[in-house]
Amino acid sequence: METFVESGLFMWAVLPLLIFLARVVDVTLGTMRIVFVSRGLKYYAPVVGFFEVIIWLLAIRVIMQNLNNPICYIAYGAGFGTGNYIGIFLERKMAVGRGILRIITRKDATELIKILRDRGFGVTSLVAEGSNGNVNLIYMVIRRSDFKTVTELVQKFNPQAFYTLEDVRYVSEGIFPTRDPVYYRQFLGPFRFFRKGK
Repeated sequence: METFVESGLFMWAVLPLLIFLARVVDVTLGTMRIVFVSRGLKYYAPVVGFFEVIIWLLAIRVIMQNLNNPICYIAYGAGFGTGNYIGIFLERKMAVGRGILRIITRKDATELIKILRDRGFGVTSLVAEGSNGNVNLIYMVIRRSDFKTVTELVQKFNPQAFYTLEDVRYVSEGIFPTRDPVYYRQFLGPFRFFRKGK
């Protein structure tokens, strides 16, 4: 009697779906691992890499056992592409690390600088010469998770401002807004010992 594992439904539908899901998870983890390595998060990357390679081995083992099933190849490729997309999406949502935010505005930035400092951000400002005259140049090192908050303030006070964000691997010192202790304990507390490393 044919078992479910030997049935056509499993071979042509369930098995490719499992391969697709496994590939999505392992490529998503791989994308996150690369981000952690690039940001110098040396404790997170090995843990993610461990699970990534285990899942990849399981997926490739199933593929090698079913070389005569073309749907498995399609599922493997589709999982790879989807995993890249999800990995990038999650990285943006997690907003790990810090960045240098440069803001250039022709409008007087006094009010903007004041509100940013009142919110606890470290701000360095100077007057510079742009292609169409003098501009205000603002430098900030911010947590990437604060990017949306800062840009909303920029849009509110100087809607025509030009700004860029560049990733920073290491920051020795800086001024950053204080985190809500409840938020910190709930989401970052379990990883507190990781944060001591450089």
